Amino acid sequence: MAKDFKLTGLLALSLLLIDSAASAFERRIVVFQPGTSPAQRVALAKAAGGIIVRELPLIDAVVIEHPTMLSIPESRLRALAEVKRVDPDPQINWLTMADARGADFAPASAGEIMKSIEAIRKRAADEPLPTAPPAGQETPWGIARVEAPAAWTASRGQGVRLVVIDTGIDLTHPELAGIIKGGWNAISTSSTFNDDNGHGTHCSGTIAAKDDDQGVVGVAPQIDLYGVKVLDRNGSGTFDDVIAGMLWAVENKMEVASMSLGAGQGNQSLADAVEAMRKSGVILIAAAGNSGGSVGYPAAYPGAIAVAASDLKDKLASFSSRGPSVAIIAPGVAVKSTYMGGGYNTLSGTSMATPHVAGLTALYVATHKGATPALALAALQAASTKLEGVPDIGQGAGLPSAVKLIR
Repeated sequence: MAKDFKLTGLLALSLLLIDSAASAFERRIVVFQPGTSPAQRVALAKAAGGIIVRELPLIDAVVIEHPTMLSIPESRLRALAEVKRVDPDPQINWLTMADARGADFAPASAGEIMKSIEAIRKRAADEPLPTAPPAGQETPWGIARVEAPAAWTASRGQGVRLVVIDTGIDLTHPELAGIIKGGWNAISTSSTFNDDNGHGTHCSGTIAAKDDDQGVVGVAPQIDLYGVKVLDRNGSGTFDDVIAGMLWAVENKMEVASMSLGAGQGNQSLADAVEAMRKSGVILIAAAGNSGGSVGYPAAYPGAIAVAASDLKDKLASFSSRGPSVAIIAPGVAVKSTYMGGGYNTLSGTSMATPHVAGLTALYVATHKGATPALALAALQAASTKLEGVPDIGQGAGLPSAVKLIR
């Protein structure tokens, strides 16, 4: 996704060697029976021969790594009475809903890796370059379409704790720096959650860019913004990286979580993380996906509010995923927002629709403190209007209005 990503033959070979080395090890999420203590989980996993990568206490799990050619740790763990199940934990690209390892999570071949590199290069070439700040302050069309400015006399999202679980946030962007209150890097705990891709910064601007007479403005410009980096500069991460970010939101008492990412298939551990968020009261807003087919994960799980994308003519975007789990639709085509390096960019996707709804949810929570995920979903749907000519599986309840939501 990075604009300076120009692969030479030598770099491509280096990436191939690095990826091949990484694929010599496989990760698994080992989920234990309730009542098994954290110390027991770690001890049993180690005794089976697994290398502990991280613990996921809210879903009673540990993440292990073992050599690809050695299945002994996994088979030993599956045989233990204390082990409930062992879930796959592949490295995938969550921004394209494309599984970098293939649909069945099989190790990638050299040819598949080269195809993936070519696809990344093409996306980098096709994506518009970051632009300079607009003169004065611009209200992007999507912000106006959901009627956010008209609701600001009643709510600007003041004090609502909202986390963007993505590629991180540009920590020095002038439109975001003052409202970022904290965050975490799930990929490397020794690094900050600064964005090295641009995607997370773009989503953050749509949610919360400041109302300060410059740049762009977001739906809820007075929230407390947090960022959790679960994806690398290419949009890739493991299931456990993403789950760890979701559990961080629970542990740190976030009120709203925006997840503009998705996979073509999920696993039970991801479903458990969605349920943990719901039970804790975190309102999860998730991108339906860009496949044009069925809704991706985690958006498809009960407990997540799945968002589809509309265009400037109030039609369903051609790329937008669809299905009965779609709850709402929001602007997702030609959306201008903040970008890494202090810049701005215009992008399309359900990734861009999701932060509109996350921002609207923050406006609602600011005036309805303690609102549960179920109440927030009901309020969003009640404040929505069906788009003409769009099937229900593509828009859910329709496009929400901030004015109706706050009223």
